[in-house]
Amino acid sequence: MTLELASERVVRKPWGKSDLRPWSDLGRDGTPIGEVWFQRGDPAAPDPDLLLKLLFTDQALSIQVHPDDAFARAIGLPHGKTEAWYVLSAAPGAEVSLGLNRSLTPPQLRAAIGDGTIVDLMHRQAVHAGQSIVVSAGTIHAIGAGLVIVEIQQRSDATFRLFDFGRDRELHPDGAVGAATAGPAPAQATSRRLSATRLVVATSPYFVLEQIDLAPGSHWEVVADREVWILLVEGEASFDRLHAACGEAVFIDAQRVGVRVGAGAVRGLMAYVGSEAVSDLLQGPSGEPRERALNPLTHTALRRAPALAVNEGVGA
Repeated sequence: MTLELASERVVRKPWGKSDLRPWSDLGRDGTPIGEVWFQRGDPAAPDPDLLLKLLFTDQALSIQVHPDDAFARAIGLPHGKTEAWYVLSAAPGAEVSLGLNRSLTPPQLRAAIGDGTIVDLMHRQAVHAGQSIVVSAGTIHAIGAGLVIVEIQQRSDATFRLFDFGRDRELHPDGAVGAATAGPAPAQATSRRLSATRLVVATSPYFVLEQIDLAPGSHWEVVADREVWILLVEGEASFDRLHAACGEAVFIDAQRVGVRVGAGAVRGLMAYVGSEAVSDLLQGPSGEPRERALNPLTHTALRRAPALAVNEGVGA
């Protein structure tokens, strides 16, 4: 039985931002931060199955691909990496690339990596705040500049770069050709509303991601029979004896947790292990409306505890 306020790990990236406001007070030393990882409060605790992140992009990320479970295990990794994005903020004209405009054979893909023409083959699309995208393992993709994104993923940092926009970091053509499904991305499923409170924005074989909207002063229960992450993106709430503000995340596993919303509305993102939405995961107590529609997302300044900074890794 576990209930924790997540700790934060800062990952510095050359494409990141040095000013994360209004989403975070971190990064004020001028060094760009690309990612903030939410982790178990106890560093000695077992790693969860899922990894929850905030991404801040001042430049485009590399064009990259992640392996599926079969390819990952073939090269000695425990599993692959499917992920989903939820766009918190998008500058005018912000884009992502997802899949290719046409299918390529492995030799064609290798040649496109070698001469850089992979850039011209990417399927680019504009994105906006509130949009969600599932990036299945094997899909070639890139995140553009001017975005703040919540990412939920299988816990893996297995990333193969195909192109890095002149940043002179290592490319991984062998891994990319082996891992990639070199063609258009699978069609995106539409969001599905479970209730006025719960909107399923992404599903995969490994996780479900929901947007939740809770009324001011309302009381709820999270009945977690599995690993659950809740990131607040507006407002504040108490989770039993823990208090979480906008920009903070709570980790729950195998525990029933009471949720008391503060004076303002709460909007959050709730991610959990599984391939289907769990209808009774979030429950309203007896005598109170279980579901109420609330106001749209507002950009509330975040309050964060000190975070651990680490250097750039292989990914992105």
